[in-house]
Amino acid sequence: MRPVFSIFISFFLSVFANQIYCQTKTAKYVHPEGKYYTINGSKIWTETLGKGYPLFLISGGPGGAHVGLHSFDTLSANRMLIYFDGFGRGKSDLAKDVKEYSLSRDVEDLEQLRIAMGLKKIDMLGHSYGSLVAQAYAIKYPQNTSHLIIANGFHSFLMWQANDDNSNHEIKTNYPEVWDTLMKIREQGYISSDQLHQDIYGRVPYGFLYAYNPDKFRGGRDPEYPNRMNTDLYYQMVGKDGDFIVGSDIGNFDFRKDIGKLNMPILVIGGRYDRVAVPSEMIKYKQFCPKCEYVMFERSGHNPQVEEPEKEFKLINQFLSK
Repeated sequence: MRPVFSIFISFFLSVFANQIYCQTKTAKYVHPEGKYYTINGSKIWTETLGKGYPLFLISGGPGGAHVGLHSFDTLSANRMLIYFDGFGRGKSDLAKDVKEYSLSRDVEDLEQLRIAMGLKKIDMLGHSYGSLVAQAYAIKYPQNTSHLIIANGFHSFLMWQANDDNSNHEIKTNYPEVWDTLMKIREQGYISSDQLHQDIYGRVPYGFLYAYNPDKFRGGRDPEYPNRMNTDLYYQMVGKDGDFIVGSDIGNFDFRKDIGKLNMPILVIGGRYDRVAVPSEMIKYKQFCPKCEYVMFERSGHNPQVEEPEKEFKLINQFLSK
């Protein structure tokens, strides 16, 4: 993982995060009981918390482990939360070839995990990149989806590109010394996936792009958790210069024509101060999916579950009870 920033790497994170992006002031976290499932030939690590109807929580990045999503643990009072490290993340197996990492693989792994766990219909909450997996799954397997929550997510490659453009604009405007250094090495041929490029991006504080109140993101949840962010996976899926020009899987996804055709209840969550999943694009979900419930959190950035948790958890519980 790039040092606390990068347009998506510091998250999504989760984040990123998700998670990466869903950090809290708690330095030590005791994980719930975990278990491996063999999915599509690879071991996938899962953790479950609570009892009741299953809610899968899908982390961001792409490339983020599940650990930051434990910010949602409070929801376990009403249902069974299922956390998992996707293929190539956290405690799960790595690919032998980075070309094995893809959005379609993440979707199929989720379906096979549902089957392996003996579950019928499921609820899903996808945060950031995780929302891509959740939306793609709901579109392909609507018969298996009860509720869909898009938390600070993305509807298309155009929205992800808007993330790049807006984030870079903010850095150029507010951190000109970082931007000038970055431009000098880019003129020499360095791109997003080069370590020097990542190190310079890392000079921008995480909270600048991802938070309304950066003080809520001091420290981190279980900082020693293995493989919290797989940068090889990230650049395989966003493209080698993906912090400026999205490519590969992230340069091709588009749910705009399909999201409105879904019949299950859909909740879309945004943050007014989210400079990544930008409000100008997030609000378009109301156009693409008029039936969805849409809520903008006015004092949050990319992680309302950290900045306005009581309000968000009440909203989610009410939504899932429908």
